[in-house]
Amino acid sequence: MNLTSIGHFMSLFAIRASPMQGQGAFATEAIPAGVRLIEYAGERLSPAQAEERYPDVDGERHHTFLFAIDDDIVIDAAVDGNDARFINHSCDPNCDAVIEDGRIWIETIRDIEPGEELAYDYAYVLEERHSPAAKRRFPCHCGAATCRGTILAKKR
Repeated sequence: MNLTSIGHFMSLFAIRASPMQGQGAFATEAIPAGVRLIEYAGERLSPAQAEERYPDVDGERHHTFLFAIDDDIVIDAAVDGNDARFINHSCDPNCDAVIEDGRIWIETIRDIEPGEELAYDYAYVLEERHSPAAKRRFPCHCGAATCRGTILAKKR
């Protein structure tokens, strides 16, 4: 089901303070699994441009609205972005990010109740070892029973 094509998504969720992190997106009505909620929009950058704009600083918490589509394109939702940038990370997500034809869509992966916070697993890829210091730079506060304490992708 794709409700974004008819502009319905605005009534499906609202942005407000989140117990997970800053602002969050909360369902305003029941949303079934399989709904394409919103495109993750923003300025398209190269990875080098994104790194220059938001360099990682040792000892500081990592926080941006960047989302990599592939090895060549990164979306910066802080510039010309939309409400998709407020959908937080969870280790037990109810949504997923789907990359299709060079665009990122947020879709529900299970039924969502009114008032429930929308979230997907950011699975942030970090090439360096996942040391305690690295995990502190990329913390997770989702509160899920399965919380791994970080937004970093599981090492394979």
